[in-house]
Amino acid sequence: MSHNPNIRLSFATKLVTTSIIIIISSTFTTSQTCKPTCGTLPVRYPFGTGLGCGDPRFQTRVTCNNQHLTFITHTGCYPITAIDYPNQIIYITDPSMSTCGCTQPSKGFGLDWDAPFTFHDNTVFALLNCDTSSSPIFKSDGRNAPVCDPVSGTRVCGILNSCQAVSRLTTPVSSCCVYAPVDLGPSFEMDLGKLNCGSYSGLYGFDGHADNPESWKYGVALKYKFNFNNEYPTMCADCERSGGVCGYGGPYSSFLCNCRSGINTTTNCLFEATWNSSSRFVHGGFWIYALTWLVIWMML
Repeated sequence: MSHNPNIRLSFATKLVTTSIIIIISSTFTTSQTCKPTCGTLPVRYPFGTGLGCGDPRFQTRVTCNNQHLTFITHTGCYPITAIDYPNQIIYITDPSMSTCGCTQPSKGFGLDWDAPFTFHDNTVFALLNCDTSSSPIFKSDGRNAPVCDPVSGTRVCGILNSCQAVSRLTTPVSSCCVYAPVDLGPSFEMDLGKLNCGSYSGLYGFDGHADNPESWKYGVALKYKFNFNNEYPTMCADCERSGGVCGYGGPYSSFLCNCRSGINTTTNCLFEATWNSSSRFVHGGFWIYALTWLVIWMML
């Protein structure tokens, strides 16, 4: 007895059909939306890797794009080099900042007035190539501009001037001004154009080598707070202990725990341990059953 070729499906048709079934089935597998890392940096609350991750107050300030964690203010975008979670400090660098190895013009640096960040106490700024005759930082009243530190400032400026890159500016050490961020005023704004200065260096540590500017820690250290009382949210800690990532959602940006399976909960991800065990059994049995029938069907 011969089979009707119009009824019997060809092998190629069966292969295509099988592939479509597998592809459609695989789309039901989800992954965690909020990632625990961005590039090589771990990302924990209050920061996040995307919309709905971390704390909504920080979502527009710290972003993860192309696996690069970036700090954003009205003055620019700055790479984050490290985060000290126990002490609540982030370290950033400004590509336009001058260091011992390179000097370049800069417009300055500033924090948004409503940002949940403040300068760390160890952060100091050295303003370079300032006009001593017109810059307001050298005026005696000091009411409308930061005041230079006459003690530590002279030492820092003198050592910075020993760098070959800085010495090429051919400006006297007196044109350098060092001051702490507290002198920036309530707007946390350092506008080098208004201060008549050419560039700046940000420092947050000397790495035990105060006399060697090549080993200084250049950048800006910023403190952050979780909330008014600076208390780590209990729900978030519970979420992270269960393998989840803290996030938010809904019209009121309510707390959510994003689990490895891609499921969001309002508590934690402890259910996944039981769910994964049973799902592996169920899914494994399903695929064995499905593949068996597919093989039989292909042989017909």
